[in-house]
Amino acid sequence: MYVRRNIRLGIILKFAWFNILLFTLWAGLIVFAYHFFDHQGTSISIPFLPLSTIGIAVAFYIGFKNNASYDRFWEGRKIWGGIVNYSRTWGNQVLSFVTNKHAIDKLNEEELHQVHQRIIYRHIAWLNGLRHRLRQPSSFSLKVPKSVKALNKGTAERNHWDEEVGSYLNEEEYNYLIERKNTPTQLIRQQGKDLKELERLGLIEDFRHMEMMRVLEEFYNLQGKAERIKNTPFPRQYAYFSKIFTWIFILLLPFGMVGEFADMGHDLIWLTVPFCVLISWVFITMEIVGDNSEDPFENFVNDVPMTALCRTIEIDLREMLGETDLPPKVKPENDILF
Repeated sequence: MYVRRNIRLGIILKFAWFNILLFTLWAGLIVFAYHFFDHQGTSISIPFLPLSTIGIAVAFYIGFKNNASYDRFWEGRKIWGGIVNYSRTWGNQVLSFVTNKHAIDKLNEEELHQVHQRIIYRHIAWLNGLRHRLRQPSSFSLKVPKSVKALNKGTAERNHWDEEVGSYLNEEEYNYLIERKNTPTQLIRQQGKDLKELERLGLIEDFRHMEMMRVLEEFYNLQGKAERIKNTPFPRQYAYFSKIFTWIFILLLPFGMVGEFADMGHDLIWLTVPFCVLISWVFITMEIVGDNSEDPFENFVNDVPMTALCRTIEIDLREMLGETDLPPKVKPENDILF
């Protein structure tokens, strides 16, 4: 997620330089052709009125697509906001509900702390496991240029499953989960089994056991909502035709603009180039913004900052355990928070 108030020129150029160059060459070619054919007594310009009608229709279509794309991003962010809130509730419940008060065999302070730590660490593993699962590329993932991929340099290499999931589990759980197809689902199942055993030992009362199971149910709900966005592509009839219509308008634009400037004076036809580049850049930028908001979990520039959110939750939960050797908060890289 881009966190700087004003987008740096370097970021804009990474996305726009190729298109600007292409628009400049295309508009320049049309102006040159108009100049050449005009001397032959032939005009290649088209009336601007039908072109403006196309532009208005394309603008409405792109606006609809961008609104729908932003809804997907915002729903993804609300899902992770819920994960943050319920994770804190979970940590508080673990520390408050799992006690020796009704235990059959009372645990000493160190043993009780280990129980708390095991459950909370397993939850941290679930957070990171869910993040890894959501960031797996799919067949409809956005394909980005290498120049833009460079913005993500170094982030993917740090997101290792063994370090960020496996390190919070004991060896037996790790060996079991590494073979499972949906690790986050199985991690919550492990939490449920652990709570059942703690209830049997009297470390959790029946009522409190039900309350904790409701929180686990909410984690399943939030995971399912995130997976729904991940596994459901943005309707291609909107995404694909939006791109097609935008490019039709951009390719026709110089043919309409050149005649307008020629009417102002033959020497002014070269103003067609900068104005066509500007208008084309505006339309293609709106199209690209919609594309970049379709899938909010791809670890891209405008996506939900799941790494930072997971680290925030981890710090909060480990502080609840009384730990002081905490990892640092995730900081933006190139003004992008991952």
